[in-house]
Amino acid sequence: MPDDAAMNAVDPAAWVGFGGALVGAAGALTGLVFVAISINLTRILALASLPERAAEAVLLLVAVLLGAALLLVPGQSAVALGWEYLVGGLALVGALLVTERARPGPAYIANYVVRVALSQAVAVCFVIGGVSLVTGVGGGLYWLVPASLLGIVVGVFNSWVLLIEINR
Repeated sequence: MPDDAAMNAVDPAAWVGFGGALVGAAGALTGLVFVAISINLTRILALASLPERAAEAVLLLVAVLLGAALLLVPGQSAVALGWEYLVGGLALVGALLVTERARPGPAYIANYVVRVALSQAVAVCFVIGGVSLVTGVGGGLYWLVPASLLGIVVGVFNSWVLLIEINR
């Protein structure tokens, strides 16, 4: 008989509470990013890499929001959800690559590399989770945890830069 953790890894119904909490948090944070962007829009547009950084923040938080919302679809199979995460994760990889094309000057390159690695890790976790749900092996929905938490952390950090740091 399989253990409860293994069954929960591929059972979207077991993750409804987690999904509901994420939808609320990611929705609120996405709204705050738009406020941060609108408050400092002139300054963001004046600095070369900041429009792309704003797009990255929005992309990551919307990815968490959509990933959690898909989890809440009633009666959806784990395989269907897996395909949605796989396709969505691959789309996120591509969208992030477009936003990450603007590179900062040499003084900020280490920060840029870490930021790109962390944002791409979010997308990769969605892809791995999707593959895991489709195949039924490898952790399933537990991949949603690092994808979501890392997406929120990187999105909030980028929002901090857009709201506070650019005014220093």
